[in-house]
Amino acid sequence: MRQPGDIQNAANTLLKTFKNSRVFAFYGEMGVGKTTFIKALCNVLQVKDIVSSPSFGLLYEYRRKDEQPVFHFDFFRIRKLEEILDLGYEDYFFSGSYCFIEWPEIAGELLPADAIRLQMKVNSDQSRTITRIG
Repeated sequence: MRQPGDIQNAANTLLKTFKNSRVFAFYGEMGVGKTTFIKALCNVLQVKDIVSSPSFGLLYEYRRKDEQPVFHFDFFRIRKLEEILDLGYEDYFFSGSYCFIEWPEIAGELLPADAIRLQMKVNSDQSRTITRIG
């Protein structure tokens, strides 16, 4: 992604490519643009709420124009798997609603088998590359 419009095009392409998928896990170092890309995905999905990083609350629930929920997780501060269990992850991951997960490494085995795992990286020219893992 190089131009400002590229992120919207990439988000649209991703959702079309994985049109039957609902759980997306984003891997990448701090500052790679995970939250920014999730904002673009939410824009494509016509989320009517303000999308921001859920770092302090771990989970934000947004509503689309059709009132369907979109869940946005940030597991950066999670230190034990039990914290995700206490959150009631099953109610979200298996709800059939879109779930976007930042810092999913600790969730590991809890992620659904059909979750789309994506690695984000910053290139030397400051553009971004998103690659599917697995």
